[in-house]
Amino acid sequence: MNAHPDRRLVIVVRADPVICGHSGEARNLAEVALTRGFDDVRILTWPLDRLEETGLPLKPLDTVLPYSPGITVERPEPVGGYKIPDGRYLAGLTGRLVELFTDGVPTVCLSLYLSPHTVAVADAVRAARSTGLPVNVTTIAEAVGSDVTDIVRACVEEDRFGAAAHVLSSYLSQDHCVAVSRYTKEVIVEAATEIDERHGTRFAEQCAARIAISYPAIDTSAYTALDVSVTDAHLAARGLSRGSYVLFLSRLGLAKGVEDLIDGYAASMSRHSRTLVIAGRGPDAAALRDYAASSDAAESIVFLDDVGDEEKPHLMAGCAAYALPSKPRPEFTETFGIALVEEMLAGGGPVITCATGGIPEAVGDTALLVPVEDSAAIATAVDRAVLGMTDSERDAHRERAREHGLHFDRERVFDRLMAGVTAAV
Repeated sequence: MNAHPDRRLVIVVRADPVICGHSGEARNLAEVALTRGFDDVRILTWPLDRLEETGLPLKPLDTVLPYSPGITVERPEPVGGYKIPDGRYLAGLTGRLVELFTDGVPTVCLSLYLSPHTVAVADAVRAARSTGLPVNVTTIAEAVGSDVTDIVRACVEEDRFGAAAHVLSSYLSQDHCVAVSRYTKEVIVEAATEIDERHGTRFAEQCAARIAISYPAIDTSAYTALDVSVTDAHLAARGLSRGSYVLFLSRLGLAKGVEDLIDGYAASMSRHSRTLVIAGRGPDAAALRDYAASSDAAESIVFLDDVGDEEKPHLMAGCAAYALPSKPRPEFTETFGIALVEEMLAGGGPVITCATGGIPEAVGDTALLVPVEDSAAIATAVDRAVLGMTDSERDAHRERAREHGLHFDRERVFDRLMAGVTAAV
C-alpha cells in the first residue's frame, strides 16, 4: 500500500464475519474503490470477540474469502476499563476515525447503519475539526434495514424523542444521505413526520429533500460466471444434485418466514421428489430446527449452518427454487433483499417471496410472489416453480431475472454513489 496515499475510502460497517447482506455490500464497494483511484481503502468494524459476545449470526471464520490487496480491515480495540459499562468499543472506533480524518489524506467516509456507525462518524468529524488540524473528509451515510425497524421506528413508537433526534441529526449532518431502497426512505420520512408533529421539529422536510436512493452493491460476476463442474462438485459434497432441492439461504430469523416455508413445503407435491435445504445461521436457528423436526416432511428437510462465501453462489445456482417468504415484524422488515438478487444472478430456480418492504424493488416482476404468512400459496408456488414449468419457460424466467439483477452490479452502484461526491474525489 502506498505509504503516502493520495485518496482514501473508509467504510464503517458490521463487516465479515457477520452474516448480513450489507457486510457483503461493504466488501463490494471496497473492491470497486481500488479500481476507481482510491489507493487506501479501509473497512472499520468491530473486534471479533465483541461480535461473538453480541450474539450476531457469524460465518465460520475459515469460510470468509480474503479481501484484495489494498483493502485493510481494522478492528479498533476498546478504550477504557471495566469502570465504563458501555461505549468502550464505540470510543475505540470513533478515536480511530479521528486519526484518519486528521492525517492529511483526502478521505471519503461511508457509514452503513445510522446507529452506531453514522453517529460515530458525526462525532469523529466534529472532534477532528476541533483539533485545528487540516481535515479533508466527505461523508456519506447509508440507512439500511435495522436503522428503520430497530432505531427510527422504535423511537417513534416508544416516543423517545431524544434518541430519535440523535440518530436523525447525525444522519442529516453528513454531506450525503442515502437509503438502500425507496421503501427505506419512505419509512424514515414517515417516522420523521410523526416526530415533527409531536415535537415541532423539521426532520421530515430535510429527509425528504436530502435522502437519495443507493441500492446495495452486489458482485454480479461472483454469480454469473460460475463453473458448472465446480457447482456440481459443491453439490455432490452435500449429497445434492442440480435441481434436486428447494433452497432457503439467509439469516435464520422469524421475520424471514422459515416456518411458513416449512409448512408450505410440507403441503406441496414437490416434497416427494425434492429436498428442502435451509442454509444459514441466526437467533432462531434452534427453534426452527425444532419446528422442522415436528413437520410431516421432517425427513426431507436439511439444515446447513456452515455455508461459506465460496459455496454460497453454487448452492443458489443448483436449486430448483429459492424461497424467502419474508414478512414484516416489529424487529425487522426486509428493506431490500440482497439474497434474492444474488439468487436471480446465480441462475437457479425461480425466486418465491413476498411483496413486503423493499422486496418489490429488488425482484421487479421476476419473482413468484405469495401473500405474507400463506403456507398454502407457498405450496402452490413451489409446485409451480419445481413441477409446473417447461424447460423453455424456466430458461426465459432465469434470463429475465438475471437481467434485472444486473442493475445492482457493484460497479454501477459505486459510480452512481460517488457521482455526487465532489470533495476529496
